[in-house]
Amino acid sequence: MRRLPELLIPASSLEVLKVASVFGADAVYIGGEAFGLRAKAKNFSMEEMAEGIRFAHGHGVKVYVTANILAHNDDIEDAADYFRELKAIGPDALIISDPGMFMTAKEICPGIDIHISTQANNVNYKTFLFWHQQGASRVVTGRELSLDEIRQIRARIPDSLEIETFVHGAMCISYSGRCLLSNYFTGRDANRGACTHPCRWKYAVVEETRPGEYMPVYENERGTYIFNSKDLCMIEHLPDLIDAGVDSLKIEGRMKTALYVATVARTYRKALDDYAAGEEQYLANMPWYLDQISNCTYRQFTTGFFYGKPGQDAQIYDSNTYIKEYTYLGIVSEIREDGFCKIEQRNKFSTGETIEIMKPDGSNIETVTEEIWGEQKGDTGPVWELQESAPHSRQALWVKLDKCPEKMDILRRQDA
Repeated sequence: MRRLPELLIPASSLEVLKVASVFGADAVYIGGEAFGLRAKAKNFSMEEMAEGIRFAHGHGVKVYVTANILAHNDDIEDAADYFRELKAIGPDALIISDPGMFMTAKEICPGIDIHISTQANNVNYKTFLFWHQQGASRVVTGRELSLDEIRQIRARIPDSLEIETFVHGAMCISYSGRCLLSNYFTGRDANRGACTHPCRWKYAVVEETRPGEYMPVYENERGTYIFNSKDLCMIEHLPDLIDAGVDSLKIEGRMKTALYVATVARTYRKALDDYAAGEEQYLANMPWYLDQISNCTYRQFTTGFFYGKPGQDAQIYDSNTYIKEYTYLGIVSEIREDGFCKIEQRNKFSTGETIEIMKPDGSNIETVTEEIWGEQKGDTGPVWELQESAPHSRQALWVKLDKCPEKMDILRRQDA
């Protein structure tokens, strides 16, 4: 059996990076405040990035930084300054798609690995060999590739060149993530990090001599979504990915919450570890993986292009309605000797309510909220007041539960 692939998890913020590191990631990928393709994500200041790298490395987790925009002339000089700052804090790799950015990073950061982003449209073995000759250590496959095509690439490239593949999360309609629709409709360039996600909008066809007469293209009970893909999910097909020679399993979602990241990270972590222990154990626990992976927000699942090009009958395009089964309440940051735990509240919950403690080991423990103390502004500083509920987002709280959680556990509530 091939060695177990890396589990690569996205992180939108320092908080989410810490969650990913604790809940099972082998590596995390993050974006700075410029030069990545998720401008609407919270992203990291250079100080947060340095702290995140220290935290991740302390947990044996690698950190990769995205710089995968398609750079224009006025980006290059600033990018050089950015790479100099990154060199000083020492991420494990840079994720790049643009050859100009690649050359700049290679010159300034010779000791940092460079991974070639899916944004570079990597769909054949010659492209992989080209990037290997330039000095890249890893190439991310385009989402258009089948497992057979990945196997063929693996057979034609050096063992030292790693293959990274998206295995879970949102899929773009445009080729390998490139999109012109956002720029055309709104003036916001998806290829420079400002995508407005027009592939999630509802469309109809209008014939020019019949203005106002809308003709459906694909209908179901929720409407017409001809561009909107279901979410990718390969949790049931890890052996096929490993057999194809994939070195890193990449989860999409650099704009997702800590609850989403924790759920996906620990589910794929357990699935990989179970498979390493024996395929029978992996198959026996499949119902648990499928149950857990459905606990985070998603759009229904597909295997994308891995088993061939899906036709219209496969219904890869569907409603953009999210399915949401749990609400994220907060992460436990401290535990007092009297059993109170501290969180920064993310959604409302109340005294007497039954919630869940979500733990990195895969267990979910039902617990009842006994007391909530909220931080309030006083004349001489913060004061703590007993509350019946916690309705204010990001309020600091001390919470007493009837079962004591541990630091970095997540509190969540199952939706009705």
